[in-house]
Amino acid sequence: MKVEERLLKYVSYWTTSDETNNQIPSSDREFELARELEKELKELGLDKVILTDNCYVYGLLPATPGMESKKAVGFIAHIDTAPDFSGENVKPQIISNYDGNDVLLKGTGAYLKVSDFPSLSSLKGRTLITTDGTTLLGADDKAGVAEIMTAVEEIINEQIPHGDIWIGFTPDEEVGAGADLFNLDYFKADYAYTVDGDYEGEVAYENFNAASATFNITGVNVHPGEAKDIMVNAALVGCEIASMLPETETPAHTEGREGFFHLTDMSGDVANATLSYIVRDHDKNIFESRLNKLRTIEVEINQKYGSDTVSLNISHSYENMLSVIENNMYTIDLAKEAIKSVGLEPLSRPVRGGTDGARLSFMGLPCPNLGTGGYGFHGPFEHITVEGMETAVKIIKYIAEHSI
Repeated sequence: MKVEERLLKYVSYWTTSDETNNQIPSSDREFELARELEKELKELGLDKVILTDNCYVYGLLPATPGMESKKAVGFIAHIDTAPDFSGENVKPQIISNYDGNDVLLKGTGAYLKVSDFPSLSSLKGRTLITTDGTTLLGADDKAGVAEIMTAVEEIINEQIPHGDIWIGFTPDEEVGAGADLFNLDYFKADYAYTVDGDYEGEVAYENFNAASATFNITGVNVHPGEAKDIMVNAALVGCEIASMLPETETPAHTEGREGFFHLTDMSGDVANATLSYIVRDHDKNIFESRLNKLRTIEVEINQKYGSDTVSLNISHSYENMLSVIENNMYTIDLAKEAIKSVGLEPLSRPVRGGTDGARLSFMGLPCPNLGTGGYGFHGPFEHITVEGMETAVKIIKYIAEHSI
């Protein structure tokens, strides 16, 4: 099956994860695609194929004769799509010989604009796959799933020599839980790659240090006619807290390795209010300074309004995988070699987010991230090209064949 046929098949499954549910998987609908992938891996003849009760799919393509001493490599992608935008009833648009101009998304009348996505112009002449504007596409990360599955099939059919190749598909990456129950006692790779980036010549091994932070505010609610020197309006205290953070250190004002405070949710009334933040930075020291800034705000607000006014809860999410990959640079050297083999210049940019690979790296599995050829993730402007996916397949195959 061609890689684009797989993508179109996989995006027909509604696998949006549920950020309000702490179970894994967060949505039972993720099992539908997981069961299909389990079936396909078995049909390809892989060993040790299982679908776990928590919706993880694993499989092993054993080493060919004479290659058993090679390091075992793994390839990993996630089956869920982001809850930011609908992933149900996806209707892809397929545009052959794309002309490099703005694209009408026929479901809504909106346009995928070159001015918003300058990389579109470089895709001229390719077969472009977009959404119709009513949903996201799901190339994040069903393109990665399709590319891995296609590469495995071609490795088998072309009788390419290889060491052990482990395949892993995870649920709930989009809600930060993809690596939570990943079984490294079963998945016996020495190193691995998540296939979950954008530009097909990318190998990424830097990501944000990340935490979530919540301010819980308790006010003093009395009748406004008798409120002088008594009332503490929790909603106004929440606004004050927000104003104490740097205005320019938000996602809307930062790029590259620049970190931020991101207010994701704010709710409340006079009696109680809540502010939820995510905090990000590539630099570990600056990241810790950001968390200390929040702790200082908690102290200052309680000094001003009373010791029980604000409580701050900080939860660490993931760390920058760079500290692990620096000691395993062979994973990057091999990926760059593979990328050059298809005529591309390797690109290593800091990821302004996290991947399953970051978590897995700290769990003992060095795991940088490869590009899929997709762009505009998490919304109606998501797009990818057939040629980009085909290139990603070639990169995966090269890595598998040339494992150390």
